[in-house]
Amino acid sequence: MTTNTTAQTPQTAETVKQAPAPTTLLYAVIAGSLLTIVSAFLAWTWTAEFPGDLTYYGSPADLQYVTLAGGALTLVHALSALGVKGLGWLTPNGSRKALFFLTLGNLAATWFTVLAITVVLGGVVNLEPGALVALVGSLIPVIAVSKLPDDTRKAAPAKQLPSWAEILIITAVFAIGLFVITYGIDTDDKEPQLFVAYLITVGLAAFALNKSGLFARLGGLTAKYRQVTLIGTAAAAIAFPFIQQSGDTYTLIAVNILIFATVALGLNVVVGLAGLLDLGYVAFLGVGAYAAALVSGSTASAFGIHLPFWAAVIVGALASLIFGVVIGAPTLRLRGDYLAIVTLGFGEIFRIAMGNLDGTSGPDITNGPNGIPNIPHLELFGWNFGESHVVGGITLGAYANYYFLMLLVMALVVVVFARAGSSRIGRAWVAIREDETAAEAMGINGFKVKLIAFALGATLAGLAGTVQAHVNSTVVPENYVFAGPVPPNSAFLLAAVILGGMGTIRGPILGAALLFLIPAKLAFLQDYQLLAFGIALILLMRFRPEGLIANKRAQLEFHDDTADQAPTDLATAKAGA
Repeated sequence: MTTNTTAQTPQTAETVKQAPAPTTLLYAVIAGSLLTIVSAFLAWTWTAEFPGDLTYYGSPADLQYVTLAGGALTLVHALSALGVKGLGWLTPNGSRKALFFLTLGNLAATWFTVLAITVVLGGVVNLEPGALVALVGSLIPVIAVSKLPDDTRKAAPAKQLPSWAEILIITAVFAIGLFVITYGIDTDDKEPQLFVAYLITVGLAAFALNKSGLFARLGGLTAKYRQVTLIGTAAAAIAFPFIQQSGDTYTLIAVNILIFATVALGLNVVVGLAGLLDLGYVAFLGVGAYAAALVSGSTASAFGIHLPFWAAVIVGALASLIFGVVIGAPTLRLRGDYLAIVTLGFGEIFRIAMGNLDGTSGPDITNGPNGIPNIPHLELFGWNFGESHVVGGITLGAYANYYFLMLLVMALVVVVFARAGSSRIGRAWVAIREDETAAEAMGINGFKVKLIAFALGATLAGLAGTVQAHVNSTVVPENYVFAGPVPPNSAFLLAAVILGGMGTIRGPILGAALLFLIPAKLAFLQDYQLLAFGIALILLMRFRPEGLIANKRAQLEFHDDTADQAPTDLATAKAGA
């Protein structure tokens, strides 16, 4: 044994001696990042026929700004890894994994853009030196980072800063977040390559910041200043329509995202808290929309009623509540796949019934496949939602009015979800979700608890449906299918809850935003949208099965490497579940 050890020692020493030093590798990362940044100020192609016009020197186009941002993030994190004073707070958990995702995102976005130029213009001959510099500059950091040793560590306690400095950091984070979100929504539909590059860069940068521990550190700050965080969230949301440069074009997308997210939160009560697999949930959205359309003064309404909006909201919510109870009472005694099949059937029955109530196949109530058109715009306190208004010298279009209304509706739904989840009934839902038999053995009335969850989720969906009917000004059965390329539908709603993180508030909101925005921006894929969506879900299930924003309980359940954490972490997980 001694002889073998002695023989291996020189070989090990030689291997260590030949391995490149981490400092040298970090310098290579910095050099590659600088090349990438410089390439953004060079021309990437000679013709303006490629969307975005990448022909200028010294004036980056939008696609080049994405590469520039990726290179700058990589540069800053590399300097943090070198120990540059003042940048250590960027990587409390270590820099290697963060640099890996940042360099990978920059490489993927840059090479995708160059490949798109080659394909669209018909050959590499159309590339200018700037594109070649970008290719090399984005490749060098990836190679260097792959040879860096893993420096993952437990984050040390953050240095205490003055209160004003910490509040300033929170404000800056909200400002950056608002800019990034607005930039993604405002990308021109004529430049699909820009949105793809943006999505790649932002997605992998988010993973990088999560691995570095920066998100956890910022989360500690927001938890410390909850009131400031709430004010900042509200201010950022309200500011969105005021910073739109294209009028109502993309504000409508934001309105639909809010509607989709609100319905996803309602489904989160059923699936995330109570653990009931509902595959026909979009039908409750349709019940609320149809009920509101019939009583809101539409010329195609069979009732000829024009109630004020607050009354239409109550009618839509109550109609969805009644349908939730009527459907849930006979079916919630089923479990698992059987419940899923029954709810799927209810969703299809609703869509078919709305298409047949046309006066021929059934009573003349919903105008059949033609739906209920000409739903008038809302008017509250003399404020017509169908007209543009000037606020602070800025003209807000019609959809901005509905955007602010949906902010209020979502705030209401968030409060209801948070209060219900923290209440006694919410803890009963979680108990039913984890083990229904054990929960009933402890005295919980499983059927009653599940029926309350079903009814509450249906009511929240109906509430969102009343606003959707007025935003779209028409309601048709085809809007409420189980699956399709355009959300909202039951499949996308369920995916939004699971993708975002079941049982959380921020998770379904983020999942709904992604699942609505991505298909809207990638319409050029046409029939390949669902293929791309399926591939993305497979990757997510493989690398983050607990969802993008998951609670501690889910993280402990899905990851074996957290099993050896301290008991205090388990206590924290149970408290935050």
